[in-house]
Amino acid sequence: MRSLIRTGLVAALLLAAGVAQAADTVTVFAAASLKNALDNAGKAFTSQTGVELRASYAASSALARQIESGAPADLFASADLDWMDYLAKTNLIRPDTRVNLLGNRLVLIAPSDAKESAVAFTPEAFAAALGPDGRLATGEVNSVPIGKYAKVAFEKLGLWGSIQPRLAQSDNVRAALMLVSRGEAPLGVVYESDAKSDPTVKVVGVFPADSHPPVVYPFAVTADARGAGAKRFLEYLRSPAAKPFFEAEGFRVIDGGKD
Repeated sequence: MRSLIRTGLVAALLLAAGVAQAADTVTVFAAASLKNALDNAGKAFTSQTGVELRASYAASSALARQIESGAPADLFASADLDWMDYLAKTNLIRPDTRVNLLGNRLVLIAPSDAKESAVAFTPEAFAAALGPDGRLATGEVNSVPIGKYAKVAFEKLGLWGSIQPRLAQSDNVRAALMLVSRGEAPLGVVYESDAKSDPTVKVVGVFPADSHPPVVYPFAVTADARGAGAKRFLEYLRSPAAKPFFEAEGFRVIDGGKD
């Protein structure tokens, strides 16, 4: 009998330890463009709190669909409002935690050794920069936020008809960035923060702010988040302590956060 009791106590302790360990680990699903800033902010947060972070970076569209399919995410950070709205409509986030934390800019990039230092937003300038066979890299235009922003901007600027056949559409913004950094595409549309993260590319144009919806990054704790770790991390990201990590990577903090 005593042996059975001891065995039961050991099992209970192991179960409790497993639950505690899960509660002390936060799984973050975040837009690919956030990788550098969130990795750095996460290290500081873990150092201060002991809460471990696991991050999965991809297109917001892919991550939202994974959460919808039951993927165990505790915190979701999207590169546009649409995919956060998508999860909100099916009650997969906690609405009281949702916050529009960051802003960004849409830029045109080229390899750092390209002869162009600036490309005007005209069909002639794009044709000259792309050459006879070159492609313009960006995200998939029907689902990936950077691609959606790019399509709207090119339509507004009257360039979509000439640009659309020349697109190289990628799964996420970092994949588009890589095509340009490797010289596989002479031009790309990415966020300013992505361009800043890679010294092998340069900005040759900034899209007019009124050519596309504002680039906004909403964050929210998911409905199935375990423990309080995700909320604590989000509170940290909204605090003055996290602001330098975002600004260093080219983001603009638009949420007031906490003092």
